[in-house]
Amino acid sequence: MHAPMNVCSTITPGGFEPRDAKGAQARPARTCIRREARVAAAAIELQAAVHAALSANAALTTRLGGPRIYDHAPANVPFPYVTFGRTSVYDWSTGTESGTEQLFSLHVWSKARGKAETLEIMDLIGPVLAAQPVPLAEGQLVLIRLDFAEVRYDDDLALYRGVLRFRALIEAAG
Repeated sequence: MHAPMNVCSTITPGGFEPRDAKGAQARPARTCIRREARVAAAAIELQAAVHAALSANAALTTRLGGPRIYDHAPANVPFPYVTFGRTSVYDWSTGTESGTEQLFSLHVWSKARGKAETLEIMDLIGPVLAAQPVPLAEGQLVLIRLDFAEVRYDDDLALYRGVLRFRALIEAAG
């Protein structure tokens, strides 16, 4: 069960702050709708859909040496592999529609010499998410796009880590 949330928006006609008869700032009119807060569920559902799309891509799983795409990588997993990183969820609901904006990252881990393997895997991931609709059980994925990508060498771990940060917009169902 999800906790109910009130989503309110301030209405300020004419784009100015309303004042009362004495010149004090009057309280603007507010409209509120009640809806269910589904932040965690939306993030989990999107991650599951992204995982399914990446795992179903033959070119990517072949390049990884199997379906090595994890939320948290198990101990002693062979390289290369992909993990889910940071996820941020923002409510972008309005008075009439509800939805979320999600920023999530995927990490590519490689012990190969040089960046080539990491970059090749990153090049396979982006088109998988952009080319096909990622189906969601609740809601409609409006947009998914790559916002940022980088590869760094970690001296302490002696490996390359690639980061892909995506932005997704999801409209709530119904």
